[in-house]
Amino acid sequence: MIMDKINCYLLCNGQARAYVARTTQMADKARETHGLSHTAAAALGRTLTCAAIMGVQMKNDDDSLSVVFAGDGPLGKITVAAKNDGSVKGYVENPTLELMRRPDGKLNVGGAVGLGRMTVIKDLGLREPYVGTTELISGEIAEDFAYYFAVSEQQPCAVALGVKLENDKVISAGGVILQPLPGCSEEVLQFLESSVPLITDVSSLFEGNTADEVGQILFYPVQHSLEGTFDVKYNCDCSRERLEKLLITLGKDELQDMIDKQGGAELTCHFCNKKYWFSADDLRQLMQ
Repeated sequence: MIMDKINCYLLCNGQARAYVARTTQMADKARETHGLSHTAAAALGRTLTCAAIMGVQMKNDDDSLSVVFAGDGPLGKITVAAKNDGSVKGYVENPTLELMRRPDGKLNVGGAVGLGRMTVIKDLGLREPYVGTTELISGEIAEDFAYYFAVSEQQPCAVALGVKLENDKVISAGGVILQPLPGCSEEVLQFLESSVPLITDVSSLFEGNTADEVGQILFYPVQHSLEGTFDVKYNCDCSRERLEKLLITLGKDELQDMIDKQGGAELTCHFCNKKYWFSADDLRQLMQ
């Protein structure tokens, strides 16, 4: 089995950087976890892929980020969280939504997401988290991330994301980000622009190919070096202890109300659908 991985490359003696992410198993784990339709799997898989790339760019183990797509389409919100170890998790509000394909035969992710706003929150251990918000320009995810990078982070780049399904299973998923760096020459910019058509059908590019092989396909004409490599996985780190802290924040009156009306509390994690039951005795202990 070809393993999921993110490769980071420096191109042309440091004039540009590229991220090549193969995320097939990760995207299929998300599909299986949430019972996603094809359209929902494509939308969430694309978002998870780009969030994973953004996550491995963070320096510290405790750093984290979240991405929320709040469009006006029938899919509802897309919420994704990522860490710097390549682990990601996420969910969509309407996981079984399916739309007719576009006239070109591709999944209608843009119609499902709609227009609205995307928000990126980075918790980097500072006093306040970084929050960047931009408009959704298409709902197709990749174009919206590219717009966010250019506007909110002042980093123009090309972003390609793709998820391909067959027989209700993700058979190929991945992403490529190309970033010119300060001092990038006109010649290198032209190379990056010429590479964009190669990544437009990125899911086919990763079908049967490793991240290393895709990197060679894209960058063989120019000097390139592997700057880093990261494993990618869909992983939810929810725990009973975390939910106990959440329940405590509700206060004694709310916990007592749960005891009186329900005899306890059942909480479900949005990211992995795992259920946690807290009995009346459990809640009484938390009240103390």
